[in-house]
Amino acid sequence: MVKELDKVDVVTIGAGWTGGIVAAETAKEGLKVKSLERGAYRDTTDYQHVHDELKYAQRYELMQDTSVETLTFRNKRDELALPVRRLGSFLPGSGRGGAGTHWNGQTDRYMPYDFEIKSMTEEKYGKEKLGIDSGLRYRDWGVTFDEMEKYYDKFEKTAGVSGEENPLGEERSSPYPNPPMLKTKSLRLFEKAANELNLHPIMMPSANMSQSYENPDGEVLNQCQYCAFCERFACEYDAKATPDITVLKTAEKTGNFDIRYNSNVTEIVTDKDDDKKVTGVKFIDTITREEYFQPADVVVLTSFLFNNYKLLRVSDIGEQYDPETEKGALGSNYCYQTGLGATGFFDEQFNTFMGAGALGMILDDFNGDNFDHEGLDFIHGGSIHFTQTGARPILSNTVRKDTPEWGEEFKEESIKNFTRTLEVYSMAHTGPHKDHYLDLDDTYKDAFGNSQVMLTYNWTEQDNARNKYLTERCKEIVEKMGAKHIDVSNDDIGAYDIVPYQSTNISGGTPMGTDPENSVVNTWLQHWDRDNLFVAGSSTFVHNSGNNPTGTVGAIAYRCAEGIIKYHKNNQRLED
Repeated sequence: MVKELDKVDVVTIGAGWTGGIVAAETAKEGLKVKSLERGAYRDTTDYQHVHDELKYAQRYELMQDTSVETLTFRNKRDELALPVRRLGSFLPGSGRGGAGTHWNGQTDRYMPYDFEIKSMTEEKYGKEKLGIDSGLRYRDWGVTFDEMEKYYDKFEKTAGVSGEENPLGEERSSPYPNPPMLKTKSLRLFEKAANELNLHPIMMPSANMSQSYENPDGEVLNQCQYCAFCERFACEYDAKATPDITVLKTAEKTGNFDIRYNSNVTEIVTDKDDDKKVTGVKFIDTITREEYFQPADVVVLTSFLFNNYKLLRVSDIGEQYDPETEKGALGSNYCYQTGLGATGFFDEQFNTFMGAGALGMILDDFNGDNFDHEGLDFIHGGSIHFTQTGARPILSNTVRKDTPEWGEEFKEESIKNFTRTLEVYSMAHTGPHKDHYLDLDDTYKDAFGNSQVMLTYNWTEQDNARNKYLTERCKEIVEKMGAKHIDVSNDDIGAYDIVPYQSTNISGGTPMGTDPENSVVNTWLQHWDRDNLFVAGSSTFVHNSGNNPTGTVGAIAYRCAEGIIKYHKNNQRLED
């Protein structure tokens, strides 16, 4: 029998960055808020031990358990989709803080071009440049960079982002709240080479603290120790901005917020008397296996991309995208990012065993439309990165391409190159394609009886052309840095492979927009079919950019929270 709980004003599904921001902002306004988090409680004291690369980086202690819930994957619609049992291309988090606990801290902004990519491209190059004939389906987001800037600014202050002015960026309403991180020997080498090539390198915007910092909500973060255990790890020193030490603490201090852990939401319930509204959500306590109903005035999906999509689909809310007719929006606009580049082998040593998740330099000379695309067979581009995140002993075995994969020579080369290799790589945009989408796979069920999500995705000709171009730019920088030998990523990246890790930067599935025919939510992240249902996170992105998406995730969440507060006050659908 389903047990009904006391009604709340707002319930969020997930307690990561988006759930935490929505909770903090609405709770500060006096609304009663509850987050349902399927993972467990944890805090800084859980990480104050010897760094364990095997536990966290290899065995994914902070990630989703694929034996409970996963997805199936195929490259093309006519292929058989198979379940993914070892996470590779993306690492969904689980527990307090979600994926925001184990992120690197790279906190970029998207560009004006990203938000208005269709109109800007058509105006400058013509409609044919968008690649419609090849299946690409670009459109504008429905909101502009200028409208989003204040939300970017607010997130950066909450997260204490360390950074410096980007000469290729838009005008900021205020400086970064913290100065940039330390510039190491290897970063200075990259900077010198990039400047000699007339490029514009800057220190990477970083949510690793360059100094002790108190954010506007009164949460204190400590100075980074450059320990090299950021990505896939939580910070034992509260020196990396994460939801659990910022927005979740802020929400809890109001007295209007609590989190229920080990609570897996299985369904969004629509009002029987008013099909334009939802009444709450059903969830299962993963410890006791009891089922509950949590009523709420407003329901907000704030979990990882696949789960946002899945909850809408299994709850029969919205029209599923059909690649044959291209009708429906739910499941559409899935995009990823590619990360190829060039690795230089040097005679001198660098202290690459030290570092931080967002310790690095970045340049946007080949990002968006910052360079002329006339004569190129792709649009957009990518940022070029050089980072010193810390070479850890298990995953850091860089050897030349012609080195055997095991044996004495491999060991010698691995040890020799441990502190003698530097990589320059790109973070490249991908665009929405009519054959890239999410659906449900009824062949495979999760531990709670719902169908698993099925992903259909592959690289496009534009992706290959874009990556070839950016890889050449990376190689030019490594050459200028003085490498004795350079290994370059393959020119043709072939079929998309879900097994190797590239990044967790995925987007789409519940895209935003101004037209319910091609979007799931409006620009306030309010669902078109249910007035009191909101969706936040990268699932609402129309496409991916050439920058890290977390800054945009945070900005979107602040806009969503503002919309929720307006809606709850006036009980009226929001206008774009």
